[in-house]
Amino acid sequence: MNKIITTTSIFLTIGVLLSACSTARNHLSGHSNVYSPVSKDLYDTIAHLDGVLFEAFNSCNIEGFTGLMTDDIEFYHDQSGLMLSPKTQAEGLKIRCAEQDKNGILRRELVKGSLEVYPIKNYGAVEIGVHNFYRTLSGQKEKLTTTAKFIQIWRENKGEWKVSRIVSYGHEEIR
Repeated sequence: MNKIITTTSIFLTIGVLLSACSTARNHLSGHSNVYSPVSKDLYDTIAHLDGVLFEAFNSCNIEGFTGLMTDDIEFYHDQSGLMLSPKTQAEGLKIRCAEQDKNGILRRELVKGSLEVYPIKNYGAVEIGVHNFYRTLSGQKEKLTTTAKFIQIWRENKGEWKVSRIVSYGHEEIR
């Protein structure tokens, strides 16, 4: 029961944050809809961590990928469902990487200009953006296959940053 309450609370918090960000950007007269970081240092930190996380994903570095996740990671994927724990993430990446000969090489890339970072007081930061996924099949050129939106909640503890929640949604296949 507590897990259901916690998960519901997280979704409500994310919804409120996104609504607040959207409302603030879209309804304040005299302000541009162009994103400007609240903190350049925080933005640079999270952008760097995003790059490190997905370089590990792209290169099948399981330890590097899961090493940037909290032990209580929750990954909500609109097509795959809920995945809990770094171990589950490691198993999924291990399977994907082992099947590259059959399914091709998958690469994630952040869409330039889509990244937004906002502080979360006494916790860390929320990262919002769009990412593209490319696949390279044996003997073929790399091809854009999917685009999706994402939200990542980063927890900072004594100067160490780890992602604690991931929501990947709005996946659209590119044909």
